[in-house]
Amino acid sequence: MSNSVENPRGVEKVLRAMDTSDGAGVALRRSIGTPQLDMLDPFLMLDSLSTDKADEYIAGFPEHPHRGFETVTYMVEGAMRHQDSMGNEGILRSGGAQWMTAGSGIVHSETPEQEDGLLQGFQLWINLPAKDKMIDPRYQNMEPDELPEISPVDGAQLRLLAGSMHGATGPINGISTDPVFVDVKLEPGAKVTIPTPKGHTAVAYVFIGDAVVADKPVPTHHLAILQDGDGVTLEGGEHGGRMLVIAARPIHEQVVRYGPFVMSSKQELMQAFEDYQNGNFVRKAAS
Repeated sequence: MSNSVENPRGVEKVLRAMDTSDGAGVALRRSIGTPQLDMLDPFLMLDSLSTDKADEYIAGFPEHPHRGFETVTYMVEGAMRHQDSMGNEGILRSGGAQWMTAGSGIVHSETPEQEDGLLQGFQLWINLPAKDKMIDPRYQNMEPDELPEISPVDGAQLRLLAGSMHGATGPINGISTDPVFVDVKLEPGAKVTIPTPKGHTAVAYVFIGDAVVADKPVPTHHLAILQDGDGVTLEGGEHGGRMLVIAARPIHEQVVRYGPFVMSSKQELMQAFEDYQNGNFVRKAAS
């Protein structure tokens, strides 16, 4: 993708993330998947975890199922252990990421691999098109050193999970919604432009400090929903800022969801519950 932006995105709306909890009582801030923003096609949920209080994260996310969508976990600080029904197991460390395509069904757990200190990261849920909802599960794990780090201008540092910009390409591939996922760290007053495909749904979530997104101030733990265009200009706030910029192609299909199942019809949703209750939900890992 070219880095030149002919139609810069503006900001449609800025929303404060909602305090909530999930898993076994893990404290979170949720910006997509709330009463004020149920979904933003194809994004179903965006959770930010950031606490140094062990009792707010220590119990983690015990075993639970997913079907019909993808989960993206990005660890900023700390470590989480992942285990799933496909036989994958590993530790997600500071700066690492995993992109899990649940497809026809996967059961997994995420448990903190630490007893104290800061745990900070994100989980994003992205819908799958109806034709892909029952594909074989797929798991892409990215170690911290596999994510390209670039500094296109002074005072700007980018870590790229998915998409191409400023001469770098993120390692995540083969995703139907053609996503862009970049972690942007800006010193005070530093400006950078992030290219995004025109027509993609795009957001910026500020999680440290503050920023100016397309000329609009965005405080910590706020989500900027972006208008259409082929890129967005970001500027570090008074004390600098760090944010995720995420974009993906909208699917424009009916979504029928309940808890960990996201399907295209009520019949498919009922089938997911039936399969899970009857033990027909996942293929076990080959022995």
